[in-house]
Amino acid sequence: MTDQPEPAEYASPPCFMHELSPDFQAVPDRPAAWTDVLRWRKAERKRLIDDRLALAQAERQKRSDEIARRLDQAVGRVAGRIVGTYWPFRGEPDLRNWGIEIVERGGRIALPVVIQKGWPLEYRIWTPGDPLERGVWNILVPSRGPAIQPDIVIAPVVGFDERNFRLGYGGGFFDRTLAAMPRKPMTIGVGYSQGRIPTIYPQPHDIAMDVIVTD
Repeated sequence: MTDQPEPAEYASPPCFMHELSPDFQAVPDRPAAWTDVLRWRKAERKRLIDDRLALAQAERQKRSDEIARRLDQAVGRVAGRIVGTYWPFRGEPDLRNWGIEIVERGGRIALPVVIQKGWPLEYRIWTPGDPLERGVWNILVPSRGPAIQPDIVIAPVVGFDERNFRLGYGGGFFDRTLAAMPRKPMTIGVGYSQGRIPTIYPQPHDIAMDVIVTD
């Protein structure tokens, strides 16, 4: 999700957020209201990332395995399909073993590559053993290959709400990517259940996931 630049002055404190309705979606009349939304998102993002990083590695892996099991139910048949997944970052659910199983079951996996700030992500097919290189934020990405269109996109979430909107890192990459795709893939957000919040206060460009899968 892309966070717009903050105005130079703040007309109300962060606690204004609890006064907003959970159904809030339209752009508020007061610019200060968007300032509050963005400040709240930044604080909430930090809180949720800190919470998941505080989990022991063994506990994160246990929860990741449960997410993988539930993903199988959500995705169904994978043979002949391209699943856009991701390389785990900052305590995200680790689905790398699940991705290998997708390949073993006749599917293909693709990893997202940041081409440039403000651009959509580019998905590239990756098979275990193919070369990887360090991309943006030091995340491993396929070092070569053409851009492809996934049939299914697995999007990690920092947080998520009851309407399946995801709170990401604020760069807007996934929303921009989905909006640019010529055909809509099945979209699945994945994250830990502790990331559930009443609302992310979605902006007009935010794109809800088809389903959210948690542990």
